[in-house]
Amino acid sequence: MQLFRFDFVAMSSPCAFHLYTEDGAAAELAALAAREEVARIEAKYSRYRPDSELSRLNRAAAAGAAVEVDDETAALLDFAVAAYEKSGGLFDITSGLLRKAWDFDQARLPEQAALEALLECVGIVHLRWQAPVLGFSRAGMELDFGGIGKEYAVDRAAGIARDFGIAHGMIDLGGDLRALGPHPDGAPWRIGIRHPRAAEQILVTVPLGQGGLASSGDYERFMEVGGRRYSHILDPRTGWPCQGLASVSVLAEGCLAAGCVATIAMLKGEDGPAYLERTGLAHLYCEASGRWGGNAETA
Repeated sequence: MQLFRFDFVAMSSPCAFHLYTEDGAAAELAALAAREEVARIEAKYSRYRPDSELSRLNRAAAAGAAVEVDDETAALLDFAVAAYEKSGGLFDITSGLLRKAWDFDQARLPEQAALEALLECVGIVHLRWQAPVLGFSRAGMELDFGGIGKEYAVDRAAGIARDFGIAHGMIDLGGDLRALGPHPDGAPWRIGIRHPRAAEQILVTVPLGQGGLASSGDYERFMEVGGRRYSHILDPRTGWPCQGLASVSVLAEGCLAAGCVATIAMLKGEDGPAYLERTGLAHLYCEASGRWGGNAETA
């Protein structure tokens, strides 16, 4: 059995499929179908495309109107609502609106009044969701699937590859991963977790034979003002970036679940490690101080 690698760019990230098959033609067919699925999801839930499903929903949100959604979007909304409830309101797909107050390129902190004005329209509690109809109780709201879209695409791509008979492989969308199975000899994939303060340095390596792995950190997009780091991971309750943890990596059955838990842990800050322990999932975290911990097996 031979390993074939397919590199491409999607969702503004370098991506790769690592697929074991008996012949290259089978690998190419599987990779093409999986890549088309990733492209479909990106187009459907992009906030940058006026013709996307997400843009259609946000036009309704801006007007405070109601709109019907399809089954796929309904399932994502159900997941988001469940994550919101289980996280105590920290995981919130309406909080993307807060980015309007933050300019990380200019390294300038927003005015508190600007944040408070946006917070009026933040909160899943302001959605009226009764499948298949989605309503908005406050005009000016906005949905952002950026916190779940890439992870969802990873799981979908993995499912497509499996449909093509791929039993050993790895789906990698910008570092969000799903192992279809270990190497044919049974050896797990060895995944390097980057150091949150040194992009070229590996903090630790973890074995992954099956399932999803996702990471969240304050290194993806940030600015430093007055010697303090402010990341793009914003607390939907205050509008300000989370503090306390520099990065979190979680292993779960699927990439979507792993990514959700990692983001919630980041938002919980100093309470993140205790939350991770309660989930029962294998995990690693690095505190802002540089100390790291967790219960995931390392290699």
